[in-house]
Amino acid sequence: MNETPVSADAPADDPYLVLTPAGALHAYGERVPDETSAILQTLMPRGASLRRSAWLELAPEHRTVLARALYEGWVHEVQRELRAPDVRLDNYLPHAIAGLSGTRTAALASDEGFCLARVGYSVEEAETLCVVAADFFDFAKRQKQRGWTGTGRAVSFHEGIDMLLPTTTLMLFWVDGTGYWLILGGEPLLNNRALVELIWGIRTAGTKFAVRETTSIASQILSM
Repeated sequence: MNETPVSADAPADDPYLVLTPAGALHAYGERVPDETSAILQTLMPRGASLRRSAWLELAPEHRTVLARALYEGWVHEVQRELRAPDVRLDNYLPHAIAGLSGTRTAALASDEGFCLARVGYSVEEAETLCVVAADFFDFAKRQKQRGWTGTGRAVSFHEGIDMLLPTTTLMLFWVDGTGYWLILGGEPLLNNRALVELIWGIRTAGTKFAVRETTSIASQILSM
């Protein structure tokens, strides 16, 4: 996220609202977000972060959600405008995921197991881990049907029997109905602004694609 300087007349009592890493994980934790999560997702618009006053004006329920979000640590208030990543995903994703691993070994997979980006892993390692993530997703769904109450959103694998530091961590998040597995080698560094940037970048890219697709369809209709 790029920061722009605060103008001289920017009111200090009307800060910008930004999701924290914990807030991003909560807001994008399910394929179909609940009401609170859907509201929190509006804090990742295409373009730039919103001022508190502007966001509160969007819907009356935002005020109640904001009070809870600040208490839970899902949102923080900043004095600088933050802009959404506006880059090509194929170039951006490896950079975005690298900082989320203590060993800078990471991969991003679709929920179907296709490798979308990797850093630190070989092609073979990344592709294998992406398939493992998809297999775990299927396993978790089957166990839920049998009554298991776990979320199946994340799992860590350890080599040491003390289980202090994982060798690999898999974590699932959803953006606009599409699932993504974050695969991290070594210590996972999820309390990191890079996680917010990653999700915001994917969301922005999806919005841009939807706008282009809608424009293209409209143009085809008009030309008929």
